[in-house]
Amino acid sequence: MISPSRFFGPALLLLAAGCAAVGPDPDARPAIPVPATFVEGEAASAGKLASRAFWAEYRDPVLNDLIARGLKQNLDEAAARERIRAAAADLRGTGVLAGQVSGTASAARERGASAGGAVQTAGNSSLGANFVFDLFGGARRERQGAAASLESAKAGLGTARLAWIAELIDAYGDARYYRQALALTRKTVSTREETVRITRDQREFGVVSEFDMAQAEALLAAARAEIPGYQAQYDAQVFAIATLLNEPASSVQAQMRRGSGQPRIPGSARAGVPADLLRNRPDLRSAEYDLAAALATVGVATADLLPSLSLTGSVSESGGAKSWGFGPAISFPVLNQGALQATRARRIAEAREAEIAWRAAVSQAVEDVQVAQSNLRRYREQAAALEGAAAAYDRAYQLARTSFAEGELALLDLLDSDRSTASARLSAASARNQAAKEWAALQIATGAGAGEVVLVSR
Repeated sequence: MISPSRFFGPALLLLAAGCAAVGPDPDARPAIPVPATFVEGEAASAGKLASRAFWAEYRDPVLNDLIARGLKQNLDEAAARERIRAAAADLRGTGVLAGQVSGTASAARERGASAGGAVQTAGNSSLGANFVFDLFGGARRERQGAAASLESAKAGLGTARLAWIAELIDAYGDARYYRQALALTRKTVSTREETVRITRDQREFGVVSEFDMAQAEALLAAARAEIPGYQAQYDAQVFAIATLLNEPASSVQAQMRRGSGQPRIPGSARAGVPADLLRNRPDLRSAEYDLAAALATVGVATADLLPSLSLTGSVSESGGAKSWGFGPAISFPVLNQGALQATRARRIAEAREAEIAWRAAVSQAVEDVQVAQSNLRRYREQAAALEGAAAAYDRAYQLARTSFAEGELALLDLLDSDRSTASARLSAASARNQAAKEWAALQIATGAGAGEVVLVSR
Protein backbone atom coordinates (compact mmCIF):
# COMPACT_ATOMS: atom_id res chain seq x y z
CA MET A 1 0.00 0.00 0.00
CA ILE A 2 1.24 3.49 -0.86
CA SER A 3 1.23 5.85 2.10
CA PRO A 4 -0.88 9.03 1.58
CA SER A 5 1.84 11.02 3.33
CA ARG A 6 3.97 10.49 0.21
CA PHE A 7 1.57 12.67 -1.70
CA PHE A 8 0.25 15.00 0.98
CA GLY A 9 3.45 15.64 2.93
CA PRO A 10 4.81 18.39 0.59
CA ALA A 11 1.32 19.84 0.17
CA LEU A 12 0.78 20.12 3.92
CA LEU A 13 4.16 21.82 4.32
CA LEU A 14 3.23 24.37 1.67
CA LEU A 15 -0.17 24.96 3.26
CA ALA A 16 1.48 25.59 6.62
CA ALA A 17 4.00 27.96 5.08
CA GLY A 18 1.31 29.83 3.16
CA CYS A 19 -0.98 30.68 6.05
CA ALA A 20 -0.24 34.42 5.63
CA ALA A 21 -1.27 36.32 2.51
CA VAL A 22 1.55 37.90 0.52
CA GLY A 23 1.67 41.53 -0.58
CA PRO A 24 0.66 44.69 1.30
CA ASP A 25 -2.30 44.53 3.66
CA PRO A 26 -5.21 46.42 2.03
CA ASP A 27 -6.58 47.29 5.47
CA ALA A 28 -3.36 49.03 6.51
CA ARG A 29 -3.64 52.32 4.62
CA PRO A 30 -1.25 55.21 5.29
CA ALA A 31 -2.42 58.05 7.49
CA ILE A 32 -3.09 61.40 5.86
CA PRO A 33 -2.29 64.51 7.90
CA VAL A 34 -5.01 67.18 7.71
CA PRO A 35 -5.18 70.64 9.30
CA ALA A 36 -6.65 70.86 12.78
CA THR A 37 -9.19 73.49 11.67
CA PHE A 38 -10.35 75.23 8.53
CA VAL A 39 -9.05 78.76 7.95
CA GLU A 40 -12.38 80.37 8.84
CA GLY A 41 -13.76 77.44 10.81
CA GLU A 42 -14.15 76.30 14.37
CA ALA A 43 -12.37 73.63 16.40
CA ALA A 44 -15.51 71.59 17.10
CA SER A 45 -16.31 68.40 15.17
CA ALA A 46 -19.55 68.37 13.20
CA GLY A 47 -20.06 64.62 13.75
CA LYS A 48 -21.80 62.45 11.15
CA LEU A 49 -23.56 64.47 8.48
CA ALA A 50 -24.53 61.90 5.84
CA SER A 51 -28.17 61.59 6.91
CA ARG A 52 -28.72 65.34 7.36
CA ALA A 53 -31.30 66.73 4.92
CA PHE A 54 -29.71 70.17 4.91
CA TRP A 55 -31.97 71.53 2.14
CA ALA A 56 -34.89 71.54 4.61
CA GLU A 57 -33.30 74.63 6.18
CA TYR A 58 -34.34 76.64 3.11
CA ARG A 59 -37.90 76.18 4.39
CA ASP A 60 -39.13 75.84 0.83
CA PRO A 61 -41.85 73.15 0.47
CA VAL A 62 -41.50 73.02 -3.31
CA LEU A 63 -37.74 72.39 -3.12
CA ASN A 64 -38.28 69.77 -0.41
CA ASP A 65 -40.79 67.94 -2.59
CA LEU A 66 -38.60 68.06 -5.70
CA ILE A 67 -35.62 66.60 -3.87
CA ALA A 68 -37.73 63.94 -2.14
CA ARG A 69 -39.12 62.79 -5.50
CA GLY A 70 -35.83 63.04 -7.30
CA LEU A 71 -33.89 60.98 -4.78
CA LYS A 72 -36.23 58.07 -5.54
CA GLN A 73 -36.14 58.19 -9.32
CA ASN A 74 -33.19 60.13 -10.76
CA LEU A 75 -31.08 58.28 -13.30
CA ASP A 76 -27.71 59.13 -11.71
CA GLU A 77 -28.60 57.18 -8.58
CA ALA A 78 -30.06 54.36 -10.66
CA ALA A 79 -26.77 54.00 -12.53
CA ALA A 80 -24.79 54.12 -9.27
CA ARG A 81 -26.94 51.36 -7.79
CA GLU A 82 -26.25 49.18 -10.83
CA ARG A 83 -22.52 49.70 -10.27
CA ILE A 84 -23.02 48.46 -6.71
CA ARG A 85 -24.82 45.34 -7.98
CA ALA A 86 -22.00 44.68 -10.44
CA ALA A 87 -19.38 45.02 -7.69
CA ALA A 88 -21.40 42.71 -5.42
CA ALA A 89 -21.51 40.11 -8.19
CA ASP A 90 -17.73 40.36 -8.57
CA LEU A 91 -17.34 39.79 -4.84
CA ARG A 92 -19.53 36.68 -4.95
CA GLY A 93 -17.28 35.31 -7.67
CA THR A 94 -14.19 35.31 -5.46
CA GLY A 95 -13.17 32.83 -2.76
CA VAL A 96 -10.29 31.32 -0.88
CA LEU A 97 -10.58 27.93 -2.56
CA ALA A 98 -10.94 27.86 -6.34
CA GLY A 99 -12.21 24.72 -7.98
CA GLN A 100 -14.06 23.12 -10.84
CA VAL A 101 -16.29 20.09 -10.93
CA SER A 102 -17.42 18.55 -14.20
CA GLY A 103 -19.28 15.42 -15.18
CA THR A 104 -20.38 13.60 -18.30
CA ALA A 105 -22.82 10.77 -18.93
CA SER A 106 -23.86 8.93 -22.08
CA ALA A 107 -25.97 5.87 -22.97
CA ALA A 108 -26.52 3.89 -26.18
CA ARG A 109 -28.72 0.97 -27.18
CA GLU A 110 -27.05 -1.61 -29.40
CA ARG A 111 -27.74 -5.12 -30.86
CA GLY A 112 -25.31 -7.96 -30.80
CA ALA A 113 -23.42 -8.89 -33.99
CA SER A 114 -25.10 -12.33 -34.43
CA ALA A 115 -28.49 -12.66 -36.05
CA GLY A 116 -31.24 -12.15 -33.54
CA GLY A 117 -28.75 -10.79 -31.01
CA ALA A 118 -30.18 -9.22 -27.88
CA VAL A 119 -30.63 -5.47 -27.62
CA GLN A 120 -28.73 -3.97 -24.66
CA THR A 121 -27.92 -0.58 -23.22
CA ALA A 122 -24.30 0.53 -22.73
CA GLY A 123 -23.56 3.52 -20.46
CA ASN A 124 -20.51 5.65 -19.73
CA SER A 125 -20.15 8.27 -16.99
CA SER A 126 -17.36 10.25 -15.41
CA LEU A 127 -16.96 12.86 -12.69
CA GLY A 128 -13.87 15.03 -12.33
CA ALA A 129 -12.85 17.68 -9.84
CA ASN A 130 -9.95 20.08 -9.58
CA PHE A 131 -9.31 22.34 -6.59
CA VAL A 132 -6.56 24.95 -6.30
CA PHE A 133 -5.48 25.84 -2.77
CA ASP A 134 -4.77 29.43 -1.82
CA LEU A 135 -1.26 28.82 -0.53
CA PHE A 136 -0.02 32.38 -0.46
CA GLY A 137 -3.26 34.28 -0.08
CA GLY A 138 -3.73 35.31 -3.70
CA ALA A 139 -7.42 34.36 -3.67
CA ARG A 140 -7.79 36.00 -0.27
CA ARG A 141 -6.30 39.23 -1.64
CA GLU A 142 -8.59 38.96 -4.66
CA ARG A 143 -11.58 38.73 -2.36
CA GLN A 144 -10.32 41.66 -0.28
CA GLY A 145 -9.95 43.69 -3.46
CA ALA A 146 -13.46 42.81 -4.61
CA ALA A 147 -14.84 43.74 -1.16
CA ALA A 148 -13.01 47.08 -1.33
CA SER A 149 -14.39 47.72 -4.82
CA LEU A 150 -17.89 47.04 -3.51
CA GLU A 151 -17.41 49.56 -0.71
CA SER A 152 -16.05 52.06 -3.22
CA ALA A 153 -19.17 51.58 -5.36
CA LYS A 154 -21.37 52.12 -2.30
CA ALA A 155 -19.52 55.34 -1.53
CA GLY A 156 -19.89 56.27 -5.20
CA LEU A 157 -23.64 56.25 -4.69
CA GLY A 158 -23.22 59.01 -2.09
CA THR A 159 -20.99 60.96 -4.46
CA ALA A 160 -23.57 60.69 -7.24
CA ARG A 161 -26.32 61.72 -4.82
CA LEU A 162 -24.47 64.86 -3.70
CA ALA A 163 -23.66 65.82 -7.28
CA TRP A 164 -27.33 65.42 -8.20
CA ILE A 165 -28.51 67.48 -5.20
CA ALA A 166 -26.01 70.21 -6.07
CA GLU A 167 -27.30 70.36 -9.66
CA LEU A 168 -30.92 70.45 -8.55
CA ILE A 169 -30.38 73.22 -5.99
CA ASP A 170 -28.41 75.25 -8.53
CA ALA A 171 -31.14 74.87 -11.15
CA TYR A 172 -33.89 75.60 -8.63
CA GLY A 173 -32.13 78.70 -7.28
CA ASP A 174 -31.51 80.03 -10.79
CA ALA A 175 -35.11 79.34 -11.80
CA ARG A 176 -36.35 81.30 -8.78
CA TYR A 177 -33.93 84.13 -9.56
CA TYR A 178 -35.07 84.40 -13.18
CA ARG A 179 -38.69 84.34 -12.04
CA GLN A 180 -37.86 87.16 -9.62
CA ALA A 181 -36.05 89.00 -12.40
CA LEU A 182 -39.16 88.66 -14.54
CA ALA A 183 -41.32 90.13 -11.76
CA LEU A 184 -38.89 93.01 -11.19
CA THR A 185 -38.63 93.74 -14.90
CA ARG A 186 -42.39 93.73 -15.32
CA LYS A 187 -42.58 96.17 -12.41
CA THR A 188 -39.99 98.34 -14.17
CA VAL A 189 -42.02 98.17 -17.39
CA SER A 190 -45.11 99.31 -15.51
CA THR A 191 -43.34 102.32 -13.94
CA ARG A 192 -41.72 103.28 -17.24
CA GLU A 193 -45.08 103.10 -19.01
CA GLU A 194 -46.32 105.60 -16.44
CA THR A 195 -43.25 107.76 -17.05
CA VAL A 196 -43.90 107.72 -20.82
CA ARG A 197 -47.54 108.69 -20.22
CA ILE A 198 -46.54 111.65 -18.03
CA THR A 199 -43.82 112.66 -20.48
CA ARG A 200 -46.26 112.54 -23.38
CA ASP A 201 -48.64 114.79 -21.49
CA GLN A 202 -45.85 117.23 -20.73
CA ARG A 203 -44.70 117.10 -24.35
CA GLU A 204 -48.12 118.35 -25.46
CA PHE A 205 -47.62 121.38 -23.21
CA GLY A 206 -44.07 121.90 -24.46
CA VAL A 207 -42.49 121.20 -21.10
CA VAL A 208 -40.16 118.45 -22.43
CA SER A 209 -38.41 118.08 -25.77
CA GLU A 210 -38.79 115.46 -28.47
CA PHE A 211 -35.38 114.10 -27.40
CA ASP A 212 -36.65 113.61 -23.87
CA MET A 213 -39.69 111.81 -25.20
CA ALA A 214 -37.51 109.48 -27.30
CA GLN A 215 -35.31 108.73 -24.30
CA ALA A 216 -38.29 107.72 -22.16
CA GLU A 217 -39.70 105.49 -24.89
CA ALA A 218 -36.30 103.88 -25.52
CA LEU A 219 -35.91 103.03 -21.84
CA LEU A 220 -39.37 101.43 -21.83
CA ALA A 221 -38.56 99.39 -24.95
CA ALA A 222 -35.31 98.20 -23.36
CA ALA A 223 -37.15 96.92 -20.30
CA ARG A 224 -39.71 95.11 -22.44
CA ALA A 225 -36.89 93.52 -24.45
CA GLU A 226 -35.41 91.94 -21.31
CA ILE A 227 -38.55 89.94 -20.53
CA PRO A 228 -38.21 87.23 -23.24
CA GLY A 229 -34.59 86.60 -22.26
CA TYR A 230 -35.43 86.11 -18.59
CA GLN A 231 -38.38 83.92 -19.56
CA ALA A 232 -36.16 81.74 -21.76
CA GLN A 233 -33.60 81.32 -18.97
CA TYR A 234 -36.32 80.50 -16.48
CA ASP A 235 -37.77 77.86 -18.82
CA ALA A 236 -34.30 76.37 -19.36
CA GLN A 237 -33.83 75.89 -15.62
CA VAL A 238 -37.27 74.31 -15.25
CA PHE A 239 -36.46 71.91 -18.09
CA ALA A 240 -33.17 71.08 -16.36
CA ILE A 241 -35.05 70.30 -13.15
CA ALA A 242 -37.42 68.02 -15.07
CA THR A 243 -34.46 66.15 -16.56
CA LEU A 244 -32.85 65.77 -13.15
CA LEU A 245 -36.12 64.41 -11.76
CA ASN A 246 -36.65 62.16 -14.81
CA GLU A 247 -40.16 63.59 -15.16
CA PRO A 248 -42.14 65.41 -17.89
CA ALA A 249 -41.44 69.14 -17.92
CA SER A 250 -45.13 70.04 -17.89
CA SER A 251 -45.70 68.76 -14.36
CA VAL A 252 -42.59 70.54 -13.06
CA GLN A 253 -43.67 73.79 -14.76
CA ALA A 254 -47.04 73.62 -13.04
CA GLN A 255 -45.43 73.02 -9.66
CA MET A 256 -42.91 75.84 -10.10
CA ARG A 257 -45.69 78.28 -10.94
CA ARG A 258 -47.27 77.54 -7.56
CA GLY A 259 -44.03 78.15 -5.69
CA SER A 260 -42.82 81.06 -3.63
CA GLY A 261 -40.01 83.55 -4.21
CA GLN A 262 -36.27 83.07 -3.95
CA PRO A 263 -34.96 80.63 -1.33
CA ARG A 264 -33.86 82.22 1.92
CA ILE A 265 -30.22 82.18 3.02
CA PRO A 266 -30.08 79.83 6.03
CA GLY A 267 -28.24 81.07 9.08
CA SER A 268 -26.40 77.90 10.15
CA ALA A 269 -23.07 77.27 8.47
CA ARG A 270 -21.06 74.82 10.60
CA ALA A 271 -18.39 72.92 8.71
CA GLY A 272 -16.76 70.95 11.53
CA VAL A 273 -13.05 70.14 11.27
CA PRO A 274 -11.05 68.73 8.33
CA ALA A 275 -10.83 65.30 9.97
CA ASP A 276 -14.64 65.03 9.66
CA LEU A 277 -14.27 64.97 5.88
CA LEU A 278 -12.55 61.58 5.95
CA ARG A 279 -15.73 59.91 7.19
CA ASN A 280 -18.40 62.26 5.82
CA ARG A 281 -17.26 62.82 2.22
CA PRO A 282 -18.24 59.81 0.08
CA ASP A 283 -15.70 60.67 -2.63
CA LEU A 284 -12.90 60.42 -0.05
CA ARG A 285 -14.17 57.06 1.18
CA SER A 286 -14.41 55.89 -2.43
CA ALA A 287 -10.82 56.96 -3.12
CA GLU A 288 -9.65 55.20 0.06
CA TYR A 289 -11.37 51.96 -0.95
CA ASP A 290 -9.92 52.28 -4.46
CA LEU A 291 -6.49 52.35 -2.81
CA ALA A 292 -7.36 49.23 -0.80
CA ALA A 293 -8.45 47.45 -3.99
CA ALA A 294 -5.23 48.48 -5.73
CA LEU A 295 -3.13 47.19 -2.79
CA ALA A 296 -5.01 43.89 -2.97
CA THR A 297 -4.09 43.48 -6.64
CA VAL A 298 -0.42 43.74 -5.65
CA GLY A 299 -0.95 40.73 -3.39
CA VAL A 300 -2.66 38.81 -6.20
CA ALA A 301 0.22 39.58 -8.58
CA THR A 302 2.76 38.55 -5.93
CA ALA A 303 0.99 35.22 -5.32
CA ASP A 304 1.02 34.53 -9.07
CA LEU A 305 4.84 34.49 -8.90
CA LEU A 306 4.84 31.62 -6.39
CA PRO A 307 4.06 27.89 -6.69
CA SER A 308 0.47 26.68 -6.62
CA LEU A 309 -1.01 23.48 -5.24
CA SER A 310 -3.98 21.76 -6.82
CA LEU A 311 -5.88 18.63 -5.90
CA THR A 312 -7.29 16.63 -8.80
CA GLY A 313 -9.54 13.60 -8.75
CA SER A 314 -11.81 11.68 -11.08
CA VAL A 315 -14.26 8.78 -10.99
CA SER A 316 -15.47 7.00 -14.15
CA GLU A 317 -17.60 4.01 -15.10
CA SER A 318 -17.78 2.32 -18.48
CA GLY A 319 -19.62 -0.89 -19.19
CA GLY A 320 -19.77 -1.80 -15.55
CA ALA A 321 -16.04 -1.25 -14.97
CA LYS A 322 -15.20 1.49 -12.46
CA SER A 323 -11.96 3.44 -12.07
CA TRP A 324 -10.81 6.42 -10.03
CA GLY A 325 -7.79 8.63 -9.51
CA PHE A 326 -6.87 11.16 -6.86
CA GLY A 327 -3.79 13.19 -6.02
CA PRO A 328 -2.10 16.57 -5.56
CA ALA A 329 -0.07 18.51 -8.10
CA ILE A 330 2.35 21.39 -7.60
CA SER A 331 3.09 23.82 -10.41
CA PHE A 332 5.90 26.37 -10.57
CA PRO A 333 5.68 29.46 -12.83
CA VAL A 334 9.10 29.40 -14.51
CA LEU A 335 8.98 30.40 -18.14
CA ASN A 336 6.55 33.30 -17.61
CA GLN A 337 8.37 34.87 -14.65
CA GLY A 338 9.29 37.95 -16.70
CA ALA A 339 5.67 38.66 -17.63
CA LEU A 340 4.49 38.04 -14.07
CA GLN A 341 7.16 40.34 -12.64
CA ALA A 342 6.11 43.06 -15.08
CA THR A 343 2.47 42.64 -14.04
CA ARG A 344 3.42 42.95 -10.38
CA ALA A 345 5.47 46.08 -11.09
CA ARG A 346 2.47 47.59 -12.87
CA ARG A 347 0.15 46.78 -9.95
CA ILE A 348 2.59 48.44 -7.53
CA ALA A 349 2.65 51.58 -9.69
CA GLU A 350 -1.15 51.57 -9.86
CA ALA A 351 -1.36 51.27 -6.08
CA ARG A 352 0.98 54.23 -5.67
CA GLU A 353 -1.13 56.19 -8.13
CA ALA A 354 -4.26 55.30 -6.15
CA GLU A 355 -2.61 56.57 -2.96
CA ILE A 356 -1.67 59.83 -4.67
CA ALA A 357 -5.24 60.20 -5.94
CA TRP A 358 -6.55 59.64 -2.40
CA ARG A 359 -4.21 62.24 -0.93
CA ALA A 360 -5.14 64.70 -3.70
CA ALA A 361 -8.85 64.10 -3.05
CA VAL A 362 -8.39 64.91 0.64
CA SER A 363 -6.53 68.12 -0.16
CA GLN A 364 -9.21 69.09 -2.66
CA ALA A 365 -11.95 68.40 -0.11
CA VAL A 366 -10.31 70.73 2.43
CA GLU A 367 -10.05 73.38 -0.30
CA ASP A 368 -13.71 72.88 -1.26
CA VAL A 369 -14.84 73.60 2.29
CA GLN A 370 -12.59 76.64 2.72
CA VAL A 371 -13.62 78.13 -0.62
CA ALA A 372 -17.30 77.54 0.19
CA GLN A 373 -16.87 79.12 3.63
CA SER A 374 -15.18 82.18 2.13
CA ASN A 375 -17.71 82.49 -0.70
CA LEU A 376 -20.68 82.18 1.65
CA ARG A 377 -19.35 84.84 3.99
CA ARG A 378 -18.56 87.31 1.18
CA TYR A 379 -21.75 86.72 -0.79
CA ARG A 380 -23.81 87.16 2.37
CA GLU A 381 -22.11 90.51 2.92
CA GLN A 382 -22.61 91.43 -0.72
CA ALA A 383 -26.28 90.45 -0.66
CA ALA A 384 -26.90 92.54 2.46
CA ALA A 385 -25.10 95.53 0.95
CA LEU A 386 -26.92 95.27 -2.38
CA GLU A 387 -30.29 94.90 -0.70
CA GLY A 388 -29.54 98.09 1.23
CA ALA A 389 -28.48 99.80 -1.98
CA ALA A 390 -31.63 98.63 -3.77
CA ALA A 391 -33.80 100.01 -0.97
CA ALA A 392 -31.96 103.34 -1.10
CA TYR A 393 -32.25 103.55 -4.89
CA ASP A 394 -35.93 102.69 -4.68
CA ARG A 395 -36.54 105.50 -2.19
CA ALA A 396 -34.54 107.92 -4.35
CA TYR A 397 -36.57 106.91 -7.40
CA GLN A 398 -39.86 107.52 -5.62
CA LEU A 399 -38.66 110.99 -4.64
CA ALA A 400 -37.50 111.63 -8.21
CA ARG A 401 -40.90 110.67 -9.62
CA THR A 402 -42.64 113.04 -7.22
CA SER A 403 -40.25 115.87 -8.11
CA PHE A 404 -40.62 115.19 -11.84
CA ALA A 405 -44.42 115.19 -11.62
CA GLU A 406 -44.22 118.57 -9.84
CA GLY A 407 -41.85 119.96 -12.45
CA GLU A 408 -38.90 120.20 -10.05
CA LEU A 409 -36.71 117.55 -11.72
CA ALA A 410 -35.57 117.09 -15.30
CA LEU A 411 -36.69 113.96 -17.18
CA LEU A 412 -33.15 112.79 -17.81
CA ASP A 413 -32.46 112.79 -14.08
CA LEU A 414 -35.61 110.71 -13.51
CA LEU A 415 -34.58 108.25 -16.22
CA ASP A 416 -31.12 107.94 -14.74
CA SER A 417 -32.62 107.19 -11.32
CA ASP A 418 -34.91 104.65 -12.98
CA ARG A 419 -31.98 102.79 -14.57
CA SER A 420 -30.01 102.73 -11.32
CA THR A 421 -33.00 101.44 -9.36
CA ALA A 422 -33.76 98.64 -11.82
CA SER A 423 -30.12 97.57 -11.89
CA ALA A 424 -29.85 97.60 -8.08
CA ARG A 425 -32.95 95.45 -7.70
CA LEU A 426 -31.63 92.80 -10.10
CA SER A 427 -28.16 92.87 -8.53
CA ALA A 428 -29.63 92.31 -5.07
CA ALA A 429 -31.72 89.38 -6.33
CA SER A 430 -28.67 87.85 -8.03
CA ALA A 431 -26.57 88.20 -4.86
CA ARG A 432 -29.30 86.55 -2.78
CA ASN A 433 -29.38 83.65 -5.22
CA GLN A 434 -25.60 83.27 -5.16
CA ALA A 435 -25.41 83.39 -1.37
CA ALA A 436 -28.19 80.79 -1.02
CA LYS A 437 -26.39 78.46 -3.46
CA GLU A 438 -23.05 78.96 -1.70
CA TRP A 439 -24.67 77.84 1.54
CA ALA A 440 -25.67 74.60 -0.18
CA ALA A 441 -22.17 74.28 -1.66
CA LEU A 442 -20.73 74.41 1.87
CA GLN A 443 -23.09 71.70 3.09
CA ILE A 444 -22.21 69.47 0.15
CA ALA A 445 -18.48 70.13 0.60
CA THR A 446 -18.76 68.75 4.14
CA GLY A 447 -20.58 65.61 2.94
CA ALA A 448 -24.01 66.46 4.38
CA GLY A 449 -26.90 64.65 2.69
CA ALA A 450 -24.77 61.89 1.10
CA GLY A 451 -26.60 59.02 2.81
CA GLU A 452 -30.16 57.86 3.17
CA VAL A 453 -32.05 60.82 4.62
CA VAL A 454 -35.45 61.30 6.16
CA LEU A 455 -36.96 64.60 5.09
CA VAL A 456 -39.04 66.31 7.75
CA SER A 457 -41.50 68.89 6.43
CA ARG A 458 -40.96 72.32 7.93
